[in-house]
Amino acid sequence: MTRTLVVVGHGMVGHWLVERVRDRDLEERWRIVILAEEPRPAYDRVSLSSHLEGGADGDAGALDLTGPDLLDDPMADLRLNTTAVSVDRRARTVTSADGTVTGYDALALATGSRPFVPPISGRDLPGCFRYRTVEDIEAIRAASVPGRAGVVVGGGLLGLEAANALRLLGMRPHVVETASHLLPLQIDAGAGQVLADLVGKLGVQPHCGTITRSVDAGPDGRVCAVTLDDHTRLDAALVIFATGVRPRDDLAEPSGLARGPRGGFLVDDHCRTTDPRIWAIGECAAVQGRCYGLVAPGYRMAESVAAQLLGLPARPFAGADTSTRLKLLGVDVASFGDCHAETPGALEFVRHHHRSGSYAKLVLADDSRTLLGGVLAGDTTAYPLLHSLIGRALPAGPEQLLLGTPHQRREPAWT
Repeated sequence: MTRTLVVVGHGMVGHWLVERVRDRDLEERWRIVILAEEPRPAYDRVSLSSHLEGGADGDAGALDLTGPDLLDDPMADLRLNTTAVSVDRRARTVTSADGTVTGYDALALATGSRPFVPPISGRDLPGCFRYRTVEDIEAIRAASVPGRAGVVVGGGLLGLEAANALRLLGMRPHVVETASHLLPLQIDAGAGQVLADLVGKLGVQPHCGTITRSVDAGPDGRVCAVTLDDHTRLDAALVIFATGVRPRDDLAEPSGLARGPRGGFLVDDHCRTTDPRIWAIGECAAVQGRCYGLVAPGYRMAESVAAQLLGLPARPFAGADTSTRLKLLGVDVASFGDCHAETPGALEFVRHHHRSGSYAKLVLADDSRTLLGGVLAGDTTAYPLLHSLIGRALPAGPEQLLLGTPHQRREPAWT
């Protein structure tokens, strides 16, 4: 007997669930209905900036994740421009904004997240953008003015990616961050200063430890400037908000599903809500109360749910390694483990080479030998080794490990 799985959301994680079910459902037990809010099938949102780097003729189709196998699959019904507005758990139906009612035997919520825009005066002026979808990228490209300044509000990962986008468009980016340094969630103040110095040389001007007070309009009613908390006024031909995201859990309250403490559909370690027929995966899922904003944990959640639907052994989702190694505007940064030394009694070993623009910090347990985490900026060649040593006794002293890379051996004069 064929049953119906309804997947609400067709982002990267929702698509991964659909693919895993279709790949393994050899007996075709599940017909899948996908309610996709966006006008296009799932695409690689992580690589949005590469679409912009392709220039005005960049092909958004290169980001597509959905091939003909799915589009032509009689067991999969992909409905674009379709927003789910309510769930009737008793009747087991989902109602869409156009009034269509779809019945389900199992329901997977993969609604993702929405950009958070702080309540700043002028945030809705023409010339203000988010940095989330293909349409956002294309609108930013159309509004860009080479040689003019643009302001990015938010100095996290997405904010620096947006700043690089403006730089590629020939603009002069400013980045405004309320924390004392860039990437406050991933790195510490020392690494943040190194990052700020290096991106400054690339033409990106950071403004940290300050608040955006207002977005100001010009005579034509469009954005012309941004005013900061210290009354600094930054000229701006456009403004991009990259101030974080919030889980899209709008369906929770009307359907009687519990939310996590900070939002998201509350689920257990198998991504199940209190309703045994409903799961939540990806950024909208609060697993044991915690949401994860990275795609890799979402893929693991989707794998688990696919296995459960097909009656296969399913591993519980036991959290995610949030270690990160990135190249932002050509600058290497990495963080791993307890990078902010939040473990009681933790010790910090820091080396900062000002001349080469390299910074490294290791966080050790109070025994001075067990590695808890660390931060690297400017040179991350030691990351694979150090990441593998988290929770283990160091095979050598911190200084030897940090001086073990070829770059560092050439310039051993740390300060």
